[in-house]
Formats: sequence, structure tokens, C-alpha cells
Amino acid sequence: MTLKRILLAAAGVGALLATAPAYADDIVLRALMEDVPETQIIETMLPDFEKETGIKVEFEKIGYPDMHDKLVSQLVSPQSYYNLLEVDFLWAGEFPAAGWLADLKPFIEKSNYDLSPFIPSTLDLLGRTPDSLQILPMYNYSMGLIYRKDLLTDPKLQEAFKKATGKDLAVPKTLADYVEISKFMKANADVAGAAMQGQRGDPNSMEFSNYLFSAGGSYLGDGKKVTLDSPEGKVALDLYVDNIKNGAQQGALSANLDDTLRLMCSGKAFSMVTYWWMLPQIDNAEKCPDVAGKVALTTMPGGHGESGGWGWGIPKNVSPEEQEAAWKFIQWVQSKDVSVARALQGHAPVRSDVYTDAKVLEKYPYYKEAQEIVATGKSFPIFAYSAQYEDVLGTHLSQAGGGEATTDDALKGAAKGLEELLAK
Repeated sequence: MTLKRILLAAAGVGALLATAPAYADDIVLRALMEDVPETQIIETMLPDFEKETGIKVEFEKIGYPDMHDKLVSQLVSPQSYYNLLEVDFLWAGEFPAAGWLADLKPFIEKSNYDLSPFIPSTLDLLGRTPDSLQILPMYNYSMGLIYRKDLLTDPKLQEAFKKATGKDLAVPKTLADYVEISKFMKANADVAGAAMQGQRGDPNSMEFSNYLFSAGGSYLGDGKKVTLDSPEGKVALDLYVDNIKNGAQQGALSANLDDTLRLMCSGKAFSMVTYWWMLPQIDNAEKCPDVAGKVALTTMPGGHGESGGWGWGIPKNVSPEEQEAAWKFIQWVQSKDVSVARALQGHAPVRSDVYTDAKVLEKYPYYKEAQEIVATGKSFPIFAYSAQYEDVLGTHLSQAGGGEATTDDALKGAAKGLEELLAK
């Protein structure tokens, strides 16, 4: 059976005659994509998909700040220009709540697509429910701790740490241990203990989330009750502010990801809480000769860090024929074979069978730690106003870090802000 016949059978001839702007042979999948390495890796493989299916795929690549508004203008129109969607997890509450996405469950059931290899946390992050799945994981950007092995094993530093604290200098097991080591390194190793991204908004919100989850805290409990203002939340914020003031680099309150990467790369920091796939960039002898071979990756102390990721969606306001073609692409690009091929080029997988693939582990041994980071990641609140809450939380964190508010007041303000946005 030809592709055209498959698509016609799947979509229903009547529906196609009523709504389709073109026949299957004429379908072009168009996706608005963030201009990052993950997109570029897939882009190089698109000719393989076109050769296999006859369906052409076009990526329009832009920067993240412009993506949301450009997508929304299409999703609220009678018919979207983009018939394949790349969706950030911060929009995974908004887009489904607005009714803009097709439910993928009927496509999954009809094609017998196997979801079992997907790491559960990656599906939960994107809003999966027992009744609906509107976004399928594409890649993840969960966060862990990158640290300097050479400083932890330095005999003089080990002796000094033992003398000062009575403890062995080792990979921290708790958040309190981590901040203690960070401050020690700043005082004794001529480096910043932590390269921190305290810039208000997404940078400090994402970074603080790791402290919160490491301390055993949470944003939401059962029934979406706000649980941020808790003893665990207080511990997390106190330690976050302590590290900003006493462990981090000068100017940490205005630093972003690029600033922390440059600092870590230059050898002037002991650690950074960041996306796990930053390790190969830092452990690169050409780009970061001062620290290559000296860095390692681990889960956040306490066992949980911030989860993050992108997924694929299909707009409701495109023809059934285009939706079938989009689903065909999603199955292909997230298949094991294509995911392994992507991983060998640096892809951050969402499938467990890719992390354990022998070829992938041979090239990237640290994917073993990365899988643990992804599997144990916890999520920032996902709802219609997730992006707005980053600004609310970020403001309170900045005020606490800058001494404009106590940690008690900042925590209460951040919790109240979350309650107000949830009630909108």
C-alpha cells in the first residue's frame, strides 16, 4: 500500500475532502524549532525520513524567546501554518488547557506504538494523564551537579577540610554538605565554590528548584495544594542564599547560564548546578583546557534535581491528513534506531534503552549517571501560567539573595504567588 493510501485510509476520505488542503503526496511538515544542537542533529537526518516516507519536513529555526508568541498566533488561528510542534515543558500546561493540541493516545493505540522504553519522568513532565497524552518526549534537559574531581582529591584540601569540619572531603550527599564544601572551596582553593546563575527569572528559578528538591521540598502536593512554604523549603532557600552570598562567584545574582559555563570552563569554579549534557562541553580539551579531564557529573545531593525537556505535539487546527503525517514523523524520530543515532551525535535521550545502548555508553560513559539524573528528576509546577511563575519566583529569590527580603518573607511571597496563579 502506498503512503498516500495509508494516509487516506487512516484519516478518512470524507474528512480529507472536507478539510485537507492537499493530497498526501503534497504534504510538507513544517515545525518551528529552537535553534540548538538537538534541532541541528535531527535536521541532518531529515533526508532519511523523506527518502523512507516521501514526506518532506522543513524546520524553521529561531531563538527560544520568540518561539512561544509565534506558535500561539498560529494555534489560535483557523488553521496553523505549523503542522508539527516542538513544545517546551513550561508550555505543557498552557497548550493542552487551551485545547490547541491533538490527543496522541488514539494515534498511539492505532499504531501500537510502544511507550514502555520512555523514562516515566519524561512523560510526567509533559503532562501525561491516565486519559490523555498530548506531548511525546523529544529530549530532556534535566539538571545535576558538575564538580571538580581534582579539587576533591587534593591532599592539602582534604587535610584542611578534615581539620576544619571533622569530615572527609568527598562528593556531597546532602544539600547542606554541598554548600559547606562550596564555601570551603571559595575560602581555601582560590576558586568560586559554585558557579551560580542568580539572574532573575528562568535562571534562578531553575537553579533554586534543584535546591528545593535536594532538601526534600516540593512546590505542589496532593490536589495541587501549594507546599513550597514548608520546613524543607525554608532549608532549601536558606542554603541557596548562603551559597549565593558565601560560596558563589562575585556577581552571581546577575549571572546566567553562559556566565556560569565560562567560569567553570576557565577553571575558576569548583562546581555548577546545570544541565547534565553540559559535561562534554566542559570536559573538552580544546574548549576548556584548564578543566578537561578534571570534571565529573552526579545527581544533586539528596537524590533529586530539576527535570526539564521538550516534546512533540500535533496541532488540532490542521487537517487529519497532516496530523497522520506528523505522527508518522514523531514515531520515526523517537524510534530506538534514530534515537541511538541522535545520541551518538550528542542527543539527550528520553528512552532508557538508548542510555543503556552499548555504542552510546562506549562513546559517552557518563550517560549512566545521566540516566539516573533524568529518572530521578522532579518537575517545576506545570500549569497554564508556568512561565509567569518563573518571573514571580525569580523575583522573590532575587530579593532574598540580595538581602532585600528575609528568606521567611521570600518563601511566603513565592508560595502566595503560586497560589494566585493557580487560582486564575
